[in-house]
Amino acid sequence: MFQKILIANRGEIACRIAATARRLSIRTVAVYSDADARARHVLACDEAMHIGGSAPRESYLVWRRMLDTALTSGAQAVHPGYGFLSENEAFARACADAGLVFIGPPPQAIAAMGDKAAAKALMGAAGVPLVPGYHGQDNDAGLLAREAEAIGYPVLIKASAGGGGKGMRRVERAADFAEALASCQREAEAAFGNAHVLVERYVTRPRHIEIQVFADRHGNVIHLGERDCSVQRRHQKLLEESPAPGLSEKRRAEMGAAAVAAAKAVGYVGAGTVEFVAEELNDGDLQAYFMEMNTRLQVEHPVTEAVTGLDLVEWQLRVAAGERLPLTQEQVSLRGHAIEARICAENPEKDFLPATGTLRVMRWPEHASFTPDAVLPRVDTGFGEGDAVSPYYDSMIAKLIVWGQTRAQALSRLDAALRDTHVVGLHSNVAFLRRVVGTRAFATADLDTALIERARGELFGRPSLPPQAAAAGVFAQVRAAEQALQDADPWSRRDGWRLHGGAQRRLDLMLDGQPLAARLLRLHDGSVMLQIGEQRWPLSARALGGNVHEVQVGERQLRLTVYAQGEDFSVFASDGSAQVLRPDPLARAAELAGEEGGLGAPMPGKLIAFLVAAGEKVRRGQALAVLEAMKMEHTISAPRDGRVQELFFAPGDPVAEGAELLSLAAVEAGAA
Repeated sequence: MFQKILIANRGEIACRIAATARRLSIRTVAVYSDADARARHVLACDEAMHIGGSAPRESYLVWRRMLDTALTSGAQAVHPGYGFLSENEAFARACADAGLVFIGPPPQAIAAMGDKAAAKALMGAAGVPLVPGYHGQDNDAGLLAREAEAIGYPVLIKASAGGGGKGMRRVERAADFAEALASCQREAEAAFGNAHVLVERYVTRPRHIEIQVFADRHGNVIHLGERDCSVQRRHQKLLEESPAPGLSEKRRAEMGAAAVAAAKAVGYVGAGTVEFVAEELNDGDLQAYFMEMNTRLQVEHPVTEAVTGLDLVEWQLRVAAGERLPLTQEQVSLRGHAIEARICAENPEKDFLPATGTLRVMRWPEHASFTPDAVLPRVDTGFGEGDAVSPYYDSMIAKLIVWGQTRAQALSRLDAALRDTHVVGLHSNVAFLRRVVGTRAFATADLDTALIERARGELFGRPSLPPQAAAAGVFAQVRAAEQALQDADPWSRRDGWRLHGGAQRRLDLMLDGQPLAARLLRLHDGSVMLQIGEQRWPLSARALGGNVHEVQVGERQLRLTVYAQGEDFSVFASDGSAQVLRPDPLARAAELAGEEGGLGAPMPGKLIAFLVAAGEKVRRGQALAVLEAMKMEHTISAPRDGRVQELFFAPGDPVAEGAELLSLAAVEAGAA
C-alpha cells in the first residue's frame, strides 16, 4: 500500500479521500488555490501545497503544475477525485511516465470512454442500445443543425468531454438551435477545455440510471448495483438513490452485464460508472440506452457505499496498489435503500441561481457522521461554519446521505435530516429539497428528469413556513434580545408597557423576498396579539435557551430555532423554514431608486457576452447578457421594458456581485 498520496482536488471529495487514507495510515498532500488557502480540505490533509490562482484554469486544471507538485511532495500516487483532472488522459499518462500511480483507469480507457461520441461508437459496435443521434467528430454548426432536423426535435446537445450537466442544453425547436449550440460549446470549453459536442434525440420522460463498476489489474470486473439519478435541475443531479425504484430483476441483470462488458471492452481498472438513459415501456418495465461512461468515482458514490457497506475509496486505493478486488460478483450483497441529497448554495426561486457568501450557520442533524462509516445520516462536506462560498467552483456545499430498510423509511429519515439541517448566510436549496422529497411524484417513485418541472406547482412560489409562524419567530428572537438587554440595563426596557391602554408595534418584513406587514398588539393585560391583514392570533413566546423558542400562535404551539444576523432572520420549524428581513426603510428607498437605472450582476463572475446593443429597445424578460459563474453560464434578463443606454463591461471582463452591467432607461408610451 502507498505511504503518501497527493489529492489533486478540493472540497468535499478531497476531505472524503483524506478520511479513508487516514484510516489506512496513508499520509496525504492537499493542493490549494488562492481562494482555498484556509479551506477545510487543506486542514484535513497532513500537508498542503499552493498551486496557483483562484480560477480553476490557473490551478486545479493545470496538470503540469499538479504533476510537479506531486513529485516535489514525495507522493507515490495521485488521486484525482472527480471533476477537474479526473478524466484527463494527458495527466494520467504523464503520471505514469513520471513513475507516479494514477488512482484511476489507464490512459487508454480514459481516451476510449472520456470522449462520449467515441464511446457511443464503441458501444454501438458492441451491440449496446444507443439513443438515436449524431456522434461524429465533425462539429460544423451547419452540419449539427441538419443532423438535429434529421433526428427530430426536441434534441439534446451535450459536451463530449465532460459531465455534471455542463455543456448540455435541451432544444425544442430549430430556431433556438444555433444559440444553444454556441452556449454549450462555450461552457464545455470553459469546464473541460474541449468544445466538442454530440446531438441526440431527447428521450421523453427519461430516467437516469447508472451502474457502479469496479475492475482490478488482474482481469476481474464486477458491478455494485445501480443508482437512480433522475431528479435533476439544469441537467445536474439533486437526489440520487439506490436501488433504482421499479427496475425489474431481469433489466437490472441486463444493465449490470452490459456495464461489466463495457468496462472489459476498454481494459478498465478502478472505479467507474456506466450511465444509461431509460424510458418506460408499455409493460411498465424500462428500456435502457447507453449514455456514457464516467471514468472516475461519482459524486453520488456514498449511496452505493450505504447499501453495500463498502468503502469505495479504499477499493480504489487497493486496486491502484495492485491488489485484487476484495469481492467476487457472487459475494456482493445489497441491503436496504439509500438516498443522497445535494445541498447547494443556490436560489431555487430564481432558476437555481448560484449564491455566494459566508456560511454564518451550518447545523447538521444530531448524531450525523462526517466520515464514510456505517453511521447514518452521513454528511460529506468541504465547508465549515464561517467559511465563504466563492464564485470560482461548483455551488455544492455538502451531501446528506440517509439509509433505511425500505425506501419509505429512507424517505422519512431524509425528510427528518433535511428538517434538522440549518444553513444561514446565503441562499441554499435545503427547503426546496425537502419539498421535492415531499411531492407525490417522488414519494411514489414516479421519476424522470423532468420531475421538478412537472411538480412546479408544489415546489415554487409557496412559502415553506406560514407567515404567522415566520413573524412569530422574528418576534420571539427580538423579544429575547430585548429581554437580555433589559436584564443588563433596566432603563432600556422597550416592551411597550404603558399606564393606560394598549400598544401597537408594526413589523414591516420581507418573507422569502415578499413584503409582509405584521402588527403586534399589546393589550392592557400584557397579552399580545399578532395581526397579519385582517387575521389575528394570540401570541406568546418563551426562550428555551440559545436560539430556540417555544411559541404559541393561536391554537398552534411551535418550537422555532431562529438565527439573527443584523436585520436578517432565519426561522426553522418542524414543517418548514423561512428567510425574514426587517428592511431599513431608508435603505429600501435607495434600492428602489437604483432600480430605475442600471441592471446589476446577481453574482460575481465573468461577462461572456452582451446580447443587446446600446440604444436597443428591449422587452421585460428579454435576454440581455450571459454571465459565467460557478462553472455554469447564466442568462441575465430584462426586469422591465426599456431602452439600453450604455454597456459598462466588455466580454471577458470579471464583474463583482451587484456591479452595474448596463443602464436601462424607461420607454415612454408611444416612443419608437
